[in-house]
Amino acid sequence: MARTGRDAGRAAPRTKTARTVRALVASARKLADALAPFVGARGDVLVLSPLEYAWESHEAYLTAHAREGIEALLVGMNPGPWGMGQTGVPFGDPGLVRAFLGVERAVGRPRVEHARFRVLGFASPRREVSGQRLWGGVRSCFGSPEAFFQRFFVANHCPLLFLKKDTGANVTPDKLPSSWLPRILRACDEHLVAAVRALAPARVVGVGAWTTKRVARALEPAGLSLPIGTVLHPSPASPAANRGWLEAARRQLAAQGCPWPEPSR
Repeated sequence: MARTGRDAGRAAPRTKTARTVRALVASARKLADALAPFVGARGDVLVLSPLEYAWESHEAYLTAHAREGIEALLVGMNPGPWGMGQTGVPFGDPGLVRAFLGVERAVGRPRVEHARFRVLGFASPRREVSGQRLWGGVRSCFGSPEAFFQRFFVANHCPLLFLKKDTGANVTPDKLPSSWLPRILRACDEHLVAAVRALAPARVVGVGAWTTKRVARALEPAGLSLPIGTVLHPSPASPAANRGWLEAARRQLAAQGCPWPEPSR
């Protein structure tokens, strides 16, 4: 019987294995330790690590939703201040992480904070636009986390949050000083390789152009020759995303052989 509606394009259910979760958790802990020396004030940038102060939520996300043998691993750039910067979950808008993903754990205090950016965890009143678009789109298309994570997983390449010391503005990794960025990227590349080996996806999809290039740089030297694709970043700074992120992302993913079902209306 042909699959229709939300079953369209859905592969057979994948089995979540304890080994996969253990490998991801161990790799994330190793990454947090490797990046710990960079946390704090560095020049005109404050560096925060959600893997330190929101570790319980991050571990719960991995434990609940990671599965081996997925169709695609979606890889974002790094945390935003109102998403993973609050919850420890990639693209982690607090409301959707709690209500849709079923993750809510205690969030501690970061080692450094900016006066204009307070870590309130799941009590944060701010919404994260990128997270609303991504996880909101997942909810609309798949209906449940289980249906989505049978086929996909979402991670970030870099788990650090970077803020301008004077204004508190978010700084993306591509804008960081070359004097210390390469050391961060090497550790993040190693973690991505470990995540790909644990999850065994059929392909990796970078969320945004910069991350897609970074994925290729990390995987090819490691001998991981699987297809690498890209999908539009859901950031509100993207005019294309503002014109309709979900429609554009579904079109791109379908072209790469991993379609999302029609969204509910």
